[in-house]
Amino acid sequence: QVQLVESGGGSVQAGGSLRLSCAVSGYSYSSYCMGWFRQVLGKEREAVATIDSDGSTSYADSVKGRFTISRDNAKNTLYLQMNSLKPEDTAMYYCAAEEGLGHTYCSLGRPADFGYWGQGTQVTVSS
Repeated sequence: QVQLVESGGGSVQAGGSLRLSCAVSGYSYSSYCMGWFRQVLGKEREAVATIDSDGSTSYADSVKGRFTISRDNAKNTLYLQMNSLKPEDTAMYYCAAEEGLGHTYCSLGRPADFGYWGQGTQVTVSS
C-alpha cells in the first residue's frame, strides 16, 4: 500500500520560510515522479513543483526562485523549501507520486496524471 504523509505546514508572516516534508512508503520511491501541489478552497489544484527520478525539476512560474523541491531517496522523503513566502502562497499543500510518467509528463505536473496523494498540510501566510 502506497502511503504519502506530509508535514511541516503552519502559519508564517510574509517573507518567512517553511519546509514541507513528505514521507513515502510502500513502493520503490526512487523510480517515481514526485510533486508538490496546492489548492485553495473553490479553486483547482495546481502544481507547485515536480521532481523526476533523475532529479530534474520543474516549477510553477509563481514560485520560481523562492521554492526548492528536493528528494532524499535514502530517507524516502520529498521536501519543499519555501522562502520569501507571500500571502498568495496560502493553500493546502499536497505531495503526490506516480510511476512511469516520463520526463515530459512529470514536468507538466498535471494533477490527473498522479495516482498517489497525501492528505495535505495547510500553509497560511499572513501579511
